[in-house]
Amino acid sequence: MRTLFAPLSGLIAGCLGAWGTLQIVESTPIPTEVVPAVQAQLAHLPARVVPALPESSFVEAAAASVDAVVHVRTLQRSQASAHPWYELFGYGTPERIAQGSGSGVIIDSNGHIVTNHHVIERADEIVVSLNNNRTYKADIIGIDPSTDLALLKIEAPEALPSLPFGSSSDVKVGEWVLAVGNPFDLTSTVTAGIVSAKARDIDILRGDPRTREYPVESFIQTDAAVNPGNSGGALVNARGELIGINTAIASRTGSYSGYSFAVPSTIVEKVVGDLLTFGEVRRAYLGIQIEPVDEALAESLGLDEVSGCAVVGVVPGSGADEADMQAGDVVLAIDSAPISNFPELQECIAKYHPGDLVQVALSRDGRAQTIQVKLTSIDGSSNLPRTANNTREQTWIPEASAGLSNASETLKSSLDIRHGVQVSSLAPGAFSQAGIRKGFIITKINGEEIENAQQVEQAFSESEGGLLIEGVYPDGQKAYYGMAATP
Repeated sequence: MRTLFAPLSGLIAGCLGAWGTLQIVESTPIPTEVVPAVQAQLAHLPARVVPALPESSFVEAAAASVDAVVHVRTLQRSQASAHPWYELFGYGTPERIAQGSGSGVIIDSNGHIVTNHHVIERADEIVVSLNNNRTYKADIIGIDPSTDLALLKIEAPEALPSLPFGSSSDVKVGEWVLAVGNPFDLTSTVTAGIVSAKARDIDILRGDPRTREYPVESFIQTDAAVNPGNSGGALVNARGELIGINTAIASRTGSYSGYSFAVPSTIVEKVVGDLLTFGEVRRAYLGIQIEPVDEALAESLGLDEVSGCAVVGVVPGSGADEADMQAGDVVLAIDSAPISNFPELQECIAKYHPGDLVQVALSRDGRAQTIQVKLTSIDGSSNLPRTANNTREQTWIPEASAGLSNASETLKSSLDIRHGVQVSSLAPGAFSQAGIRKGFIITKINGEEIENAQQVEQAFSESEGGLLIEGVYPDGQKAYYGMAATP
């Protein structure tokens, strides 16, 4: 009995002890001092501000772009290979038609369109489709294989939506951009990405020494998705401005693999302006042969930074030669624009014309200095070359303080005008005070059609009152100016 009671009492005592322990644990509050302390500590840490993606900007930029980007289709006709069966039955050799497609960007309300040269190269017929499903036949105004650009023109009954040029020089790496085009014949396609790099030379354009065409490559690299059919389309910033023409992709399959390349708008605007004004691209040259600066070369030349373009040769008779540039000089900047590599040098010089003066900052024997260079054409001339359709004889009109030249036939045709003289140079005086800008084409004075500079001179000398001058700019903008005549 005692033996049984002892274990039983022990069991009861153990249960009571466990119950008491649980009661103590449950009633004991859990310490909470640590949590407020951690929260207070985190609250005092500097907050990292992460900007939200500019979704509204994407919507606005896309809305401003899709109607100004067109679908470009091409037809190329050729004779099929001769076949004895055709001759046997008296049939002629059938015609073979090759089709291609790409994109283009309307740059003014008159229907001028920029696209890639490789999109329309060797095309016998070019058809442009707008975003509103209207279709027009396009004419070629001019081409520039060196930059893979071409300028087209369509005739539409209404003013067309267009994209304004933005400054590709102000574009920053990491900036959001949109690519707008027609990949795989899918019209009005918009993709987004960032600028991955600038001044890329990918060795995709080929020069032709016979025609003295040499490639100019300084591409904007992005990761916006671009595929076949996007060529010639728009690269647009968040403000809806044209900052480049999509031209190429880096791919081993022929489709997008993560990188695309666009011709910067600084080059596009210069090429388009030349084609509209002169019917050709008037490219300036510095007249030097260069090599990139590496660490060893920078040390040997006494440079503080591994940057710039080292001069290894100077072309005799060039602007660089006349300015006494020497082998061993290192070009660091042109007109205050820093030069780090050859593509940057190409892009910078591509903005100028033969005869323009530039300030070249360079390092010589470890010392910085700046020299002035007069740029020349590839022939070594600093004068604007003449073409068969464009005789650029200038007549200076003292009363207007302006030089006038015959407008080129190509330019007049693109603007659908039959006559006019162009303001080719301008100094402070009557024209500039009235607001007339260089490039303006005078078509009428006081209602009389103007065909040469002598008529403008006569209008100043014979008019007893004011002059009403009518005309148009190369981009199609019409303008009217009033001024007093100088007796």
